[in-house]
This record gives sequence, structure tokens and C-alpha cells, in this order.
Amino acid sequence: MSEEERIESLIAALKSGPTEARRAATQELGAMGDAAVEPLVSAMREGNNDVRWYAARALVRIGEPAVQPLLRAMREEGIDFRRYAAAALGEMESAAVEPLIGVIAAGDEELRPFAAMALCRIGRPAVEPLLAMLKHPDPKLQSCAALLLWKMGEAGAEPLADALKRESGADRDR
Repeated sequence: MSEEERIESLIAALKSGPTEARRAATQELGAMGDAAVEPLVSAMREGNNDVRWYAARALVRIGEPAVQPLLRAMREEGIDFRRYAAAALGEMESAAVEPLIGVIAAGDEELRPFAAMALCRIGRPAVEPLLAMLKHPDPKLQSCAALLLWKMGEAGAEPLADALKRESGADRDR
């Protein structure tokens, strides 16, 4: 059986197999790497929320090679797809931070909430890029960065408070 045929077989199991078959397919597809990315994204597009969940789990296992295909598909798909894609991106940690920051900076009003959700889920690896965004010339992006850091809780709130204190002290020194 070729790799392509194996992927098709695993995607079929992901879509309609019993729970154990779906879990096993998720594990194997995740281990297949790049070759499984587009078929998994397609399964997310075509499937119900159960299929999206299993496909998203496999994409998390693949990691960085899945980031851009997920972001591209998010631009074309509806809210259910976006929700599962954002959850997957949020589990990819550092690999997804810069692309998600790019979505925030691009100002795409439809995708921004999903990118924000993923960045909050990522937590600490997203803190430094968000702190850098506090210095962006666009006040709207500064506000987005501050709100995201605050929304992260402890991981982002302390660095945000420190940055604001430093900025406030710098303003007084001027």
C-alpha cells in the first residue's frame, strides 16, 4: 500500500471508524508528517465536528508544517472549522506564534478572534512577540496586544504590568 493510499485509509477511519480506530488513525496520521497535512485539512473542511476534532489532534502532532495550511483554510471556512483550527494552532505553541501574530497585525476582523484565542492558549511562548507589539505605531494593535497579554492570565499579565511600569517611568523621565 502506498503512503497516499494509507493516508486515504486512515482518513476514512477518522471519518467513520469506531473510537479506537479514530484514535489510532489520529496517532498514525500525526506521525506521517507533511504528507498528511493537506488530507487532514480537507477532512476538517468536509467533516463534522467529531472529524474536525480528530483531524486537529493529528495536525497538532505534525506541528509546524500544518500551521500555514490551517491558516490558509481558516480564511475560507466557517466558524466551526475556525474554532477547531484555532484550537489546533493553540496547541502547536512556538511554531504558531509568529503566524498568529501576523493574523492579528493584518487586521482581519473575521480571523482575529480565533488567532487571539490560539495565542492565549499558547501562553508564555507568545508573550515576547506580544510585548513587542505594544510598541507598534498602530494604537489598535497596541490595545490588542495588551488585551491578549491580560487575557492570558499570569503568563501575560505580569510581563504586561512590568512593561507598562517601564513605559510609565520612561514617560516621566522625558
